[in-house]
Parts: sequence; structure tokens; C-alpha cells
Amino acid sequence: MQTHLSPEFAGTDAGREAEAILRKCVHCGFCTATCPTYQVLGDELDGPRGRIYLIKQVLEGEQPTEKTQLHLDRCLTCRNCESTCPSGVDYGHLVDIGRRIVEEKVPRGAGSRALRWSLKEGLTSPVFGPAMKLGQAVRGLLPGVLKDKVPARRPGGAWPQRTHARKVLMLAGCVQPSMAPNINAATARVLDAAGIQAGIAGEAGCCGAVKFHLNDQEGGLAQMRRNIDAWWPSVERGEVEAIVMNASGCGVTVREYGHHLKYDAAYADKARRISELTRDLSELLPDLLPALRGQVKVPQGVLAYHPPCTLQHGQKLRGGVETNLRELGFDVRVAINESHLCCGSAGTYSVLHPDIAKSLRDRKLEHLGALDPVAVLSANIGCITHLQSGTGTPVRHWVEVLDEALACNS
Repeated sequence: MQTHLSPEFAGTDAGREAEAILRKCVHCGFCTATCPTYQVLGDELDGPRGRIYLIKQVLEGEQPTEKTQLHLDRCLTCRNCESTCPSGVDYGHLVDIGRRIVEEKVPRGAGSRALRWSLKEGLTSPVFGPAMKLGQAVRGLLPGVLKDKVPARRPGGAWPQRTHARKVLMLAGCVQPSMAPNINAATARVLDAAGIQAGIAGEAGCCGAVKFHLNDQEGGLAQMRRNIDAWWPSVERGEVEAIVMNASGCGVTVREYGHHLKYDAAYADKARRISELTRDLSELLPDLLPALRGQVKVPQGVLAYHPPCTLQHGQKLRGGVETNLRELGFDVRVAINESHLCCGSAGTYSVLHPDIAKSLRDRKLEHLGALDPVAVLSANIGCITHLQSGTGTPVRHWVEVLDEALACNS
């Protein structure tokens, strides 16, 4: 696609990056066929091809409008289009650039600013944990919309105390410790059973995705730098073999620290090294199988697996969870229809665009329900919480089910 950047963007880092991405797009429309928002809304401007055209217009000097902003806001950033694109268009990074520019040029109304501020500050705040505990204590009294965002309280269980020669770091995350504390503890216990010690750097916090994708990109970058500082002593001393992510939304972000901080002279090299060390928990499964195989008591019944977009499209990791759990004897199945489509969670998307999010959720649950599962599994706290709000079938992180199978045999 030919582009003619306006003087405002020509020669800038963002302009050069955007132009390189735009030039790969041939407007074939393959991406439109697999875009969730286009499937729901049927508007060309609510698909990747239309949004690419809108961003191109802005970069070439056209003044964006609230309509431009709305179409970019409606993007789930699921990156399904990247998996479909035959030309390798890096849509995710392009939409980050486009949203930032439009945010600077199109003022939001007071209500929108207040909601987005409360999400980016509230979800990443130290007070989120106490607020979630309060919400869980009165969950039965909450209205339906709020109740959907407050999962029932579940204990986290004990953290293993054994030491091992093999060590990894984990990211606690911003919302996961409060909403589903068992995920981190279960991860540590499964790794412990395979002879790997998991630790958490207390100074590390939110991965940066929440603020970054709400267009507080500087705030997101600051959180990325803080995490790098927290992990770097262990990395520099060679004490850990990997930084393990059990929330694929965090994982895709940390894997891209090297990209996001590539123009930061003080952090570029460190960020690149952190990205190189980052592994989704599922990537460790093949190495864990020999140690775990004799320790697992497999539960009865079908387990329906929903692969998060941040895992299958963002990190390009497909098939690992279900294949390796089957190796251990679990009956894990993936929906035949639309397993590639987003469930509608997408970070804060389900709050900002609830109608679209619920439509995608119900569509996803219909396909998963056709498998008649005893539980639905996923690999990201956002997907788990969002899907659970629409079904009575338990929705769990796959590592929790594996942890329980190990505990049953201990």
C-alpha cells in the first residue's frame, strides 16, 4: 500500500514504523473474514482492513474524528488478523500507533475519560485487592453487571517450600492474585512437582498492558521498566532460566518489551533480554511431562479448552496445552467451530464495549457447550472471568486442573 506521510509524522520513529507496516498491506481482505468485530457488526471500518485505512488517512494528514476513534476503540486487539494475513502485516503494533495519535487529536467526553481513568488506575492499584475482597464478601448483593466482574472467592492454597537447582521467575500480575489466587499457587506447585522452583519478585507488578492499551502508553512503559528493574538482578546473575507467564495477556506484553522499549537507550538491551527469557507456562509442558506422568490421577469427563487470542495469535503458540494435557491422559477437546475467534474479554474491552463482548462470549460458550464438558479451561484470567459470567459450567485455568490431578495422587 502506497503511503505519503504528512510532515508531522515523516521522519519520526512512529511514522517510519507505521509506514513499513502499511506498505505490507495489499488490502486482500483475508483479515476481514476472521475479525470478531466485523463478524458481529458487519461494518468494513470495524475490521482490520478498514481500520488500517483510517490509520493511513490520519498519518497522511487527515483530521481524525470521534467516529475514527470509535472504530479503533472497538478493535479487540485479538490479532487474529495477523494469523490470517498472507503478507505479514504487523497490525497489533500499527493499531497501537494509530490509537495513540488519535487519542492526542480527538478529546474524549468527561464520562469516557473518567471510566478509562478508573480502569487504568484502579485495576493496577494496590487497593484493587482489598476492593475485590470487599466485593466478594457482598457478591450476592451486587447487581448482575458488577457481579459478573467479581468472581466467587476461592482459596489460593499453599506455596511449595522446597528448593530446587532449576529456578524460574513468575509475574504475580495486577488482578490475578485477587481474582484467582489459586492460579499462581497451582503454577508453583506443578513446577515444584517437576523439580523447578518458582519465585516472584515483590517489586514487579502489572505487566503494563492495561495502561498501554487504554492509551496511557507512557504509564504502561513505566510499569514495564519497573518490572525489568525488579527482575534484572536475578537475570544478570544467571539465577533463573526463564520468566514464566501463566496469564497469556501478560505473556504477550512481556514478550514485546523489547519492541516497546527499543528506542529507550537505558532499557533497550535489558528489555530485549527479558523478552527472550519469557515463556508461557504451556511451553514448559513438554519438559515437565516425564516428571509428571506418573504423578497424575486424571479426572473423568471432557474438558473443553478455549485458547486465548493472546496465546494463539499474539504469541503464536497453538496446540501446546491440549496436546500435552492429552499426553498425560486428560480428555481435552477444542471446539470445532470458531476456536480462532476472541471470547470478547480482551482486557478492559468487556467493560468498555459490553454488548459486543457479551455477543462474542455467548457465541464462544455455545461452541464450547456443544462438547458437553465438565469444565471449560483457558489460559488467561480475563478469558476465564468473562466466560464464567455466562455459564454455570466451571471455567478454570488449565494449570489448576493439572494441579488437582497431582494432588489427588499424592
